[in-house]
Amino acid sequence: MRPIEGVRFTLLTREAETPYSGMLPGVVAGRYARDEAQIDAGKLVRFAGGRLFRDEAIGIDRVGRRVLCRSRPPVRYDLLSLDIGSRPNTQSVPGAAEHAIPVKPIDGFFERFEGVLARVRAGRSRRVLLVGGGAGGVELLLSVASRLRREAPDAAALEFTLVAASEDILPTFPAAFRARFRAIMADRGIAVRAPARVVNVEPGGVTLADGASLAADEILWTTEAAPAAWLAETGLPLDGGFVSVDATLRAADDVFAAGDMIAFAPGAIPRSGVYAVRAGPLLAYNIRAALIGRKLRPYRPQRRALAIVGTGSREAVLTRNGITLAGEWAGRLKEWIDRRWMATYTDLPAMAEPGSAMVSPLADAAAVHALSAAAMRCGGCGAKVDATVLSRALGRLVPAHRDEVLIGLDSPDDAAVFDTGGPLLSVHTVDYFRSMVDDPFVFGKIAANHALSDIYAMGATPSTALAIVTLPYGPEKMVEAELTDIMLGANEILRLAGCALVGGHTSEGAELALGFAVNGQVERAGFFRKTGLRPGDALILTKPIGTGTLLAADMQGRARARWMQDALRHMTRSNAKAADIFRHYQAHAVTDVTGFGLLGHLVEMTRASWVDADLVLASIPVLDGAHDCIAAGFVSSLQPANLRFSTAIRNLDIARQPPSAALLFDPQTAGGLLAGLDNSVAASCLQALREAGYDRAALIGRVQLATNTAAPIRLLDPAECT
Repeated sequence: MRPIEGVRFTLLTREAETPYSGMLPGVVAGRYARDEAQIDAGKLVRFAGGRLFRDEAIGIDRVGRRVLCRSRPPVRYDLLSLDIGSRPNTQSVPGAAEHAIPVKPIDGFFERFEGVLARVRAGRSRRVLLVGGGAGGVELLLSVASRLRREAPDAAALEFTLVAASEDILPTFPAAFRARFRAIMADRGIAVRAPARVVNVEPGGVTLADGASLAADEILWTTEAAPAAWLAETGLPLDGGFVSVDATLRAADDVFAAGDMIAFAPGAIPRSGVYAVRAGPLLAYNIRAALIGRKLRPYRPQRRALAIVGTGSREAVLTRNGITLAGEWAGRLKEWIDRRWMATYTDLPAMAEPGSAMVSPLADAAAVHALSAAAMRCGGCGAKVDATVLSRALGRLVPAHRDEVLIGLDSPDDAAVFDTGGPLLSVHTVDYFRSMVDDPFVFGKIAANHALSDIYAMGATPSTALAIVTLPYGPEKMVEAELTDIMLGANEILRLAGCALVGGHTSEGAELALGFAVNGQVERAGFFRKTGLRPGDALILTKPIGTGTLLAADMQGRARARWMQDALRHMTRSNAKAADIFRHYQAHAVTDVTGFGLLGHLVEMTRASWVDADLVLASIPVLDGAHDCIAAGFVSSLQPANLRFSTAIRNLDIARQPPSAALLFDPQTAGGLLAGLDNSVAASCLQALREAGYDRAALIGRVQLATNTAAPIRLLDPAECT
């Protein structure tokens, strides 16, 4: 990569994993796994040194130079490049938007097609109709027919029809090419209605312009592309609703555009992936040139593109310069081209290791190793100081004594409790850590959620918060944008919690960091503690673990974007409802699972309660991808320190079995609550948690009588759990 000093690159995308349209029919036909046909934008952006914001653009404020988003604050820009694609035009035909399945946006088609598969397998659907006679529609219907006939309980009962408004299918292709596909579709038993224009779509079929009706259980829509409606409100030059660009792919001084969403002013070009892909390198060059003041280059579309269209089998048909050829060799050529292109975006080099520096002769080996790894230290709760170091440092302190302090430094609890003399007790906590995600808005939500969690773990209600923010050095407008985003995200969470942001402090530093000092209130007899576990109690965990290893892998561009999105979903989920549910079921002890990992926090509870505990490894919920990341060796920088808790495990032989046991030591950011409660109410409590949105909540073990050993934790197989 060739970064430009002073330039920050941000990718705003609705879906972090982008399907490659050229391989979509192969996925549908079952020839490729879904992951083989998707570009992971998270890995790609990490490799490029940029930022990934997952949201959908819904407008542009060109005066303020801001992209308006569906779910986050506007994103500021100095230079903007648009490539939001297009989608089949379902608005011009009544009922199409409600009853047809559009192929684009492709990122949603996979899920929609899974629904079709399920209905066909169950025998509820047997008539499939596709509207659109272009190459995409023809290839897709052939692939759909191939897949469904393999998986339907009665393949002979299936019916497939293609409807095209043009005089023939594939109208822009040579006559020999069209004839070849006519023959293939006839041989496969696929009916073709062309020319035939659909004028109405209803549940169960379509109506044609000549008044004829065609019955259909599933209606797929691949008609001509339609642009996003909001482009009309941007003030950009448009042609038929598409953004008009000049020869350099520029729509305005500060806006470039490419792909299916453009109208190329120098001359019409097909809205085909072949042309969009070829425009990529030129677009990248011109963006760089605009940033550094160089002359832009014109885009020269190829006059004749090679077209290879699959047939739903191993064969394909290709054409170029009027010549049409077909066979399995053409299918192999298409697969080779597609896989080679995908590899340029998926087989990325490993990220560079931190550079070496002069080593002082005064530094011992441990210090050299620790300092050399500093460049890759984790953010989030993985940035905590390890528990042993913390205990030793705090053990040297003698705080001032006050009778009003009911829970303070001498207790392992999640927050301090102060008696103000009224009917309620005051609860105090503070949290602060470096950012571990690209989007400051999302980071603000995670940091606020994490800080509030200690209040909820005490059974308290948050009331006020003070913010502590460290902002990276930079131009004033960038610092302001970063501060605005991070505080908007945080305040969204605080407001939902009924917690008033009453002030704070900012400072400049090398990295973005955020924390909160939160105050809450709790009834005198109603607060939770880590003490109180009783033999026979069920142990319930409300969220899956694995954020530490996923964040560590993401730092090095090795975590899949969908894994990270799932992890972020859990990290931004509040523990407030879980605390209420535990209060309702009269939990005996509660804590939140954060930096010291599941095992570390459970050990704190067992030692404070003078009990032992059995954990069932297979029952512990784990985030998607966490097993893959920990098995690949991606661990948080706090993980080695957390491994000291392994001395608390009685049967270490099981603890050494990777990768599940390793996740016991994984530091969590904005993790779930861990509670012990009477076993007789465990099932009802779990049901209530899942109904409240904690879909991965699980019963993970039991509390046992103390054995008076230094190792209170025993790991069990499911069959051993009683």
